[in-house]
Amino acid sequence: MNTGARSGRAADQIVQSLEDRIRSGRLADGYPLPSERELMEEFDISRTVVREAVQTLSSRGLVETRPRYRPVVRKPGFDTAIATISGVVGHLLNQPGGVRNLFETRIMVEAALVREAAKDATRDDIAALKYALDENRMAINDSELFYLTDTQFHAVFFNISGNPVLPAVQRAYTTWLAPQWMRMPRLPERNQRNYEAHQAIFEGILMRDPDAAEAALRDHLAEAWAQVRATFGDI
Repeated sequence: MNTGARSGRAADQIVQSLEDRIRSGRLADGYPLPSERELMEEFDISRTVVREAVQTLSSRGLVETRPRYRPVVRKPGFDTAIATISGVVGHLLNQPGGVRNLFETRIMVEAALVREAAKDATRDDIAALKYALDENRMAINDSELFYLTDTQFHAVFFNISGNPVLPAVQRAYTTWLAPQWMRMPRLPERNQRNYEAHQAIFEGILMRDPDAAEAALRDHLAEAWAQVRATFGDI
């Protein structure tokens, strides 16, 4: 029998056992895993198998590893789940049309979210959106800060629903698209246009007009994509 196959099956068994303990809370979030020696003795396995198992747990976002430190348990959340596919997404973004495809999914998600915001946003939600819009306006002449406040304005839509999956999705979009967006030429006049687009979206939500809010959002993101194409071509 192939030694590598035996090692792989043994590591899979350890991964399953440790994963069960993490999910049940027996291995608590923020605490270190048992030492390599303890795991070797408990499961009667080699150091190589222990390290293979830990590497698998790390790739699943269940432990955090650092050189010279014992791995630390990280109980998975939605950010962790999304982070585990980041490597695959990064590869897909490098394929022809990859960035465009991802950006189009963002448009679909945000269009639905601004419609829901126009119908269901609370007074606190409106206040949060207004605060983000004001921060965006004050950053028009500082392009680096404008980018951050732009992201924060859009993030409010993902928070309004109260669904914990959506903020994690927004953070993923921001991370995955940042390499292109951060390289975009940013000028105060372009920032001004983007701010005015944000203001139009806000006004649609404030007036409880889902159609106006969605139309403003789609116009804004269509213009944003036109700016990307003008800079990078078809990506």
